[in-house]
Amino acid sequence: MNLKLGDFVRFVDENIEGYITRIIDKDTIGVTDTNDFEIPVLASKVTLVYGDVHDNDVVSNKPAPAVPEAEFKKEGIYLALVTDQHSSSVAHFHLINETSYQLLTSLTTEKQGAFKGEFAGIVAPNTTKKIYSAQLGDIQLWPKFRLEILSSTTANVEPKAPIIFNKNIKGKDLSVAKQEITLLKQKGWLISLEEPESIIDAEKLKASFFK
Repeated sequence: MNLKLGDFVRFVDENIEGYITRIIDKDTIGVTDTNDFEIPVLASKVTLVYGDVHDNDVVSNKPAPAVPEAEFKKEGIYLALVTDQHSSSVAHFHLINETSYQLLTSLTTEKQGAFKGEFAGIVAPNTTKKIYSAQLGDIQLWPKFRLEILSSTTANVEPKAPIIFNKNIKGKDLSVAKQEITLLKQKGWLISLEEPESIIDAEKLKASFFK
């Protein structure tokens, strides 16, 4: 069973339910019950209450509907970090796509030289996709993220340059105030994945040559 942080589970041998708030090792998880007490338990001793299917486990290759060029939105790709609605100790990373492009996305994490593919799929225009979860209190232990994004559209619009986000998320990235994330209907931290376009001042450029 592919259990993840935030899943709602029930103990097989006891009348206990709760949310997964920690992945202790490959065999053991931590489940926080209704009394906010985290209980270590073997993953084989719990079952998903609702038989949850994660939306990022299913990849659709159906092309997005074409958008007229005049209405085409080219900017708005973010990595969002929000806390779990049931447990503030769990953080979820979402890819936010406010553009009119389809985004072909892959996420690989790296920790102490070990790499792991965490997500691969398509994020449709004006949607979000949860791509990773972690313990918020363990931020110093989070792996390095390598997020690679290609844009695609059937419209007569030039694709964006490939995006490669390759860095560690640190405490200073979360030191700013949370923002309202419209597509998630929740407040969280936003990291822009697009480089702002350079604006060239022709007069300053000409002056620098004469200097």
